[in-house]
Amino acid sequence: MTVGFRIRADFTRVDPGLAERAAAIPAANIGDVVNRMQCMRGGFRAYGGRRVVAGPALTVRARAGDNLMLHEALDLARPGDVIVCDAGGDLGIAIMGDIMGRYAASLGIAAIIVDGAIRDVDGLAKLPLGVWARGATPAGPYKDGPGEIGYPVSCGGLVVAPGDLIAADEDGVVVVPREDAAGVIAAAEAHSRKEQEMMQAIDARRFDRAWVAQGLTAKGVTRL
Repeated sequence: MTVGFRIRADFTRVDPGLAERAAAIPAANIGDVVNRMQCMRGGFRAYGGRRVVAGPALTVRARAGDNLMLHEALDLARPGDVIVCDAGGDLGIAIMGDIMGRYAASLGIAAIIVDGAIRDVDGLAKLPLGVWARGATPAGPYKDGPGEIGYPVSCGGLVVAPGDLIAADEDGVVVVPREDAAGVIAAAEAHSRKEQEMMQAIDARRFDRAWVAQGLTAKGVTRL
């Protein structure tokens, strides 16, 4: 096995029922209950036709500007997978476009997240596929490698392991370690219900804001 040219296709994916529940929760609420520590950094834009997805991570590490291993990952992916591609954050060369996107959608892949650039923005927006990336450029990729599939990668400032739960919407992307997913999703559902109650209280003009004054008093703030 050669580091930099290796593939591990056998790994445990997060339970599909948890992914389905996660898709019904705003990514921000999931991020809240993991103390904001599992949100990919800002700058990822939703380019695909699907703007809300959740599913298990199939990880890819690619050399900047080269998509050989991303092509292979499409054929290894299972329906519902979210391919997470560490492309080094490079914006000089697109790592995928609408042909790859159309093929991915035909396989039932839920989304592709690229820490790098994509192209064919208009075409990707028409596909039943989630695509998140840092930017777009017309420059196309090479197909030489090296790269890896099925090993931990760095994407958006986070470590993503194969099988982790990925949840994404137009706010961005959250990563939940597979072993923590059940507890995190239950907590996020409760948090979402609490936020809905707050929205209803605002609409009914009974929103309790006492915590603001209490917090200021605790900090010793003097009102003049």
